[in-house]
Amino acid sequence: MTARGGEASSPRPSSGRAAEKVTAEARAAEARAAEERAVEQALALVGRGRQASDPHTTQARAPQAHTTQAHTPQAHTTTPHTTQSRTTPAPGETPAPGGTPAPAGTSAPAGAPEASSPPPAPPSPDAPGHHAPSTHHAPSTHHTPGASHTHHTPGTSPRAHSETPWREARALADRLGRAVPLAAHRLPLDRALGHVLAEAVVALTDLPSFDTSAMDGWVVAGPGPWTVRNGEGLLAGRGAGEPLLDGQTVRIATGARIPAEATAVIRSEHARLDEAKGRLHATRDVVPGQDIRPRGQECRSGDQLLPVGAVVTPPVLGLAAAAGYDALVGVPRPRVDVLVLGDELLTAGLPHDGLIRDALGPMLGPWLRSLGAEVSAPQRLGDDAEALRHALTTSDADLVLTTGGTASGPVDHVHPVLAAAGAELLVDGVSVRPGHPMLLARLPDGGPCVVGLPGNPLAAVSGLLTLAEPLLRGMAGRPAPDAYRPPVYEEVQGHPHDTRLIPVVHRADSVVPLHYNGPAMLRGIAAADGLAVVPPGGVRSGTEVEILDLPWTSAAPWTEGCFT
Repeated sequence: MTARGGEASSPRPSSGRAAEKVTAEARAAEARAAEERAVEQALALVGRGRQASDPHTTQARAPQAHTTQAHTPQAHTTTPHTTQSRTTPAPGETPAPGGTPAPAGTSAPAGAPEASSPPPAPPSPDAPGHHAPSTHHAPSTHHTPGASHTHHTPGTSPRAHSETPWREARALADRLGRAVPLAAHRLPLDRALGHVLAEAVVALTDLPSFDTSAMDGWVVAGPGPWTVRNGEGLLAGRGAGEPLLDGQTVRIATGARIPAEATAVIRSEHARLDEAKGRLHATRDVVPGQDIRPRGQECRSGDQLLPVGAVVTPPVLGLAAAAGYDALVGVPRPRVDVLVLGDELLTAGLPHDGLIRDALGPMLGPWLRSLGAEVSAPQRLGDDAEALRHALTTSDADLVLTTGGTASGPVDHVHPVLAAAGAELLVDGVSVRPGHPMLLARLPDGGPCVVGLPGNPLAAVSGLLTLAEPLLRGMAGRPAPDAYRPPVYEEVQGHPHDTRLIPVVHRADSVVPLHYNGPAMLRGIAAADGLAVVPPGGVRSGTEVEILDLPWTSAAPWTEGCFT
């Protein structure tokens, strides 16, 4: 029997009486095994073709040092096609990822890994979506902390490429962000929300700064019953008034200053006033010091209230004000430019005539603000390579985020434009589904970092959380969130080789995977409160999985962008 896509596979069990006894779990395991066999056969075919043409290239997914190189981008494909060993397309065929041709209108199986292969023949000058292949590499002039990479002469591409493992890509993005020197500026309290503290908050006074009443009622001195002192009661914001004599009482409001010699406050509901005799009686036992907030109960002047690196939340603003601050010293928010690519995108109305609505433009700005960034209005550039080049090379942002154009289609301009600009390509493809054609680069001469997101919406979310979120966190000096691993409620299918990010919702003490989790879908993530990190091969029900919280549903630090 032949596997789907035309690739030969091992014989499957007969469909006779024995097959009827196969359990659902065994059939699922068989399907996964068949998929893995087909993938391995495809890799073997491509690997043999590559080794025959260049003995120095490494086989796809072979263990190797992490060397991320600029290369001819690979298309993100989803439809099955027949794997072939030749590398030059025949008439009527289009080059498939990795230089292997496929019949026009077909592409690789969904979720299948894309193998490294020799570069295709040089494209014609009117094919701006491709690099000119070259084997001559210029030495790198920039080094990312903790990363090993190669910097290429603009317009060139290496002969082999391997996607970066998902965890390694996230760690590299975090290190790159933290390598940026942190600046500091003084912010009035009404502008400090969401920033990271560059200086610790130290109490400038005792809190409270004097003894105050915790309740409305009566302040008393000594044992009762007490004689009511004539005159106005004690109110918040006024002086302490005259000292109380032993056996005296006076009305007091919450927050009012406690007069000298007072021993307790009796709540209004726990007291009985004999107006005829002007005497106050307690209906409960009175304990010395009850319902009095003593000076310095919360902190003493000079106590550290918040350390460097804490995120300014609404309660932080209140605490700082109470402690005597008018402004805080914070790290500036990372500035982000968003470039939306694609001639097929509409900004209003219903899809029509091959045009679709832009889902990423409205989504990315608020999402990035929830990560603590300062975001400019999206720039809609269409499929214009020159407009993309100008936007990248003139941006004064810390990070430029592009949407779409990271594969190798005829109008996918991100790779060639970055190469022409002399960008340092740090991550070019990540072993994650959806979203593997994402990239991370850095423009020369102190230019911004660039994160290239795939155009499919959920794939773009994957790129956002894989590369942009840790990069921005590092730039802002935010601490990494603590990882946690709840059990998954049901079995989750995995990719044979790559990590999968699956929208989930928390239910009691577990997470439930959501449907509608395809690369182009947002229905699942719209109902989710996190993404489960599913390792290659998938997980069984009850297995603990790492969760990436979504910023508006997690315990992550609050910023003003969460709901704007």
